[in-house]
Amino acid sequence: MKAKKNLIVVGDRVLIDPDDRLDRTNAGLYLPPTIKEKEKVQGGYVVTTGPGYPVHDPASSPEEPWSARRKQELRYIPLQAVEGDYALFLRESAIEIEFEGKKYLIVPHSAILALVRTEITDMLEE
Repeated sequence: MKAKKNLIVVGDRVLIDPDDRLDRTNAGLYLPPTIKEKEKVQGGYVVTTGPGYPVHDPASSPEEPWSARRKQELRYIPLQAVEGDYALFLRESAIEIEFEGKKYLIVPHSAILALVRTEITDMLEE
């Protein structure tokens, strides 16, 4: 029997595949890892996101907070980042993990400064 592992991101966090192509200057000189670690802003591709910010409406659930029924009624405000976006984020907020031999960064959505989203448009619109 074969088991498949899934990495599930929780809350308002984003799983990012870091862009390691920024290891060279414009002139072609390679930068050592210590220089890259000092950078404040880093980029990478969004692999997946958590469900978002939890929202609880106390009027809709008068039961105790730990009851099983309440968990089903929990709603989320979705995140702006979506799979495939290129994110620029604050490096100091990122947590580096390794999953199945590949390095990823888990970043709080609030640490993302900008997203670059590629959209396909009709050639007639241009």
